[in-house]
Amino acid sequence: MTFVNWLKRHLVVIAGLLTLAYLLLPNVVVTVFSFNKPKGRFNYEWQEFSTAAWQDPCGVAGLCGSLSLSLQIAFWATLGATLLGTMIAFALVRYRFRARGAVNSLIFLPMAMPEVVMAASLLTLFLNMGAQLGFWTILIAHIMFCLSFVVTAVKARVMSMDPRLEQAAQDLYAGPVQTFLRVTLPIAAPGIAAGALLAFALSFDDFIITNFNAGSTVTFPMFVWGSAQRGTPVQINVIGTAMFVVAVLFVLASMVISNRRTKQKA
Repeated sequence: MTFVNWLKRHLVVIAGLLTLAYLLLPNVVVTVFSFNKPKGRFNYEWQEFSTAAWQDPCGVAGLCGSLSLSLQIAFWATLGATLLGTMIAFALVRYRFRARGAVNSLIFLPMAMPEVVMAASLLTLFLNMGAQLGFWTILIAHIMFCLSFVVTAVKARVMSMDPRLEQAAQDLYAGPVQTFLRVTLPIAAPGIAAGALLAFALSFDDFIITNFNAGSTVTFPMFVWGSAQRGTPVQINVIGTAMFVVAVLFVLASMVISNRRTKQKA
């Protein structure tokens, strides 16, 4: 009975840890095989421990070029989607205008729509406009599908804001710009940051919409897909592991900063 009682008390924790382990298992496999030295073209079976791929991560032609391109697109798409999404979120929460309900509903369409449908629609649009497929068509497409996610994240934060804080700032003779920069923006910043991070991850990771609208341009997900047909180089695992480590360090740093701020306020 003692074990049963202990299991009941810790069931939620155990389930959470098992779920986390399940989610992290692919990352562990990618990390382990980044130190592999395959004998054939495919890096699917463990052969021999080696750090050669880590010593030369750009040893495969086109890999670092596609990675750099994906990072550039993700950065500019995040910037554009965050700016537009933040303004749309504030407009939907703070202002009343005609078709506001329709806009609220339509903003969720890119999130609910299958990616292949949106990809084909964007390709049709670009072809009818006579646009040359490449960097700019990818960037426009990424901003369009990232926009909804940014609006959702920022809108949730803005809706939870207490308007009395801004009213208090105005009572203390703060102008509209000063109130926004010193009161509204800092409060909305976590939602904006969450939307921006989500947009960056979605843009960098996207394959379907990018593949439809890339033309001859090759991003990192497209490079990985093409390499998988011919033989997966170990350097892909190296890049994946490095990005995972950077993401984990970023999250840990954010948690440390948040905890320090909480202690200072207390």
